[in-house]
Amino acid sequence: MKKIVVLVSGQGSNLQALIDACQQGRLHASLAAVFSNKADAYGLERAREAGIPAHALDAREFSDRVAFDAALAEQIDAYAPDLIVLAGYMRILSAAFVRHYAGRMLNIHPSLLPRYPGLHTHRQALANRDAEHGTSVHFVTEELDGGPVILQAKVPVFDGDSEEDLQARVQVQEHQIYPLVAQWFVSGRLTMQEGAAWLDGARLPPEGYAAE
Repeated sequence: MKKIVVLVSGQGSNLQALIDACQQGRLHASLAAVFSNKADAYGLERAREAGIPAHALDAREFSDRVAFDAALAEQIDAYAPDLIVLAGYMRILSAAFVRHYAGRMLNIHPSLLPRYPGLHTHRQALANRDAEHGTSVHFVTEELDGGPVILQAKVPVFDGDSEEDLQARVQVQEHQIYPLVAQWFVSGRLTMQEGAAWLDGARLPPEGYAAE
């Protein structure tokens, strides 16, 4: 069975979606460990409750980002994972870390990339009066939120929506599509080649898998 290591910084709701998917047989993989840059991240508690090894590293104990990421990679590699999943991991990754896991690290971002990379995506969607918003699962590359998109899910934006309303609507979709994409990867259907995402031997378009 393929092994997944998950990185979290906060509540870990997408981690919980992955745990649930494994328990329900929708994700045929083992969640080998969860790591966080915050010792008080609730995602670590979710991991412990599920019997998954949970680890925290404090960036203040390292000289710089590269040193932190090197130590993190060393601990991750002890689990020999097939896939690294970023689930609300809020640290910018060093180039060396990204290269080390090239083609086997996924992220989920709360916007319809390439719109709104970075932070405050829901605020930007509301400020620009977008009719739709959503979330994107993508491979991680050295470009922040710029790796090839695998799958997106769209949600409507309603008059009177708050950031919290929009975030909640987006998260419902995140919890559906992230385990699905992870399953595509561990089953061998999904790869990154030539700077693009490929599913079932076909190169996906820039917006990712688009079939209904």
